[in-house]
Amino acid sequence: MANLAIIPARGGSKRILRKNIKDFFGKPVIAYSIEAALKSGLFSEVMVSTDDKEIAELAQKHGAKVPFMRSEKNSDDHATTLDVVKEVVSDYQKLENKSFENICCIYPTAPFIEINNLEEGYKKLVNLKLDSVFPVVESSNPVWRGFELDLEGKAKFIWPEFNNARSQDLRKVYFDAGQWYWIRLSSLKDSIFSDNSGTILLKAEAVQDIDSESDWRLAELKYKLIHEA
Repeated sequence: MANLAIIPARGGSKRILRKNIKDFFGKPVIAYSIEAALKSGLFSEVMVSTDDKEIAELAQKHGAKVPFMRSEKNSDDHATTLDVVKEVVSDYQKLENKSFENICCIYPTAPFIEINNLEEGYKKLVNLKLDSVFPVVESSNPVWRGFELDLEGKAKFIWPEFNNARSQDLRKVYFDAGQWYWIRLSSLKDSIFSDNSGTILLKAEAVQDIDSESDWRLAELKYKLIHEA
């Protein structure tokens, strides 16, 4: 099975210090991603891409491989997920003489990750011959009735044609759940997303961006509600 799990975890998080290895209910938050990937049995290799020695050591402790360190170029605030994926694939080819058919990029702060969702995503990728598959969540607000504010703070409809529309009559909008991306490497070009990308739908309670301290606390509350139910 030529599937590679890439968990990108640089050391320079600013809004939450050492976010990728911060304790989340008794273990580093990155451990949830590593353990789900390993237990799924979907991957011939599970690796962590990092520029940080402590993260590398913790990743290896929890069963992931760190065959090489991430370059300085792709360790700053401007590096994208796609940049990291391409570098990892290239380094495996050059340094390890290994190639893969599919990769799954799993974010290190994804404690809500479920193995059955990874499996469903992989089946869709293969059976429907998709370029990529990723989880989405339905927007809880009708974005079509969104406002923008001018310099004086006055509100203006972005889409005034929906001014008098009922929320239930508006098209549903979905957002990237920010957990993982299955990618067929032969289709990868300048974006993870394409017109041939598929999705799986997650429930709102199983999705939480973790970009600030308040996000972290919300994630803890959601996790407790899910696991104490």
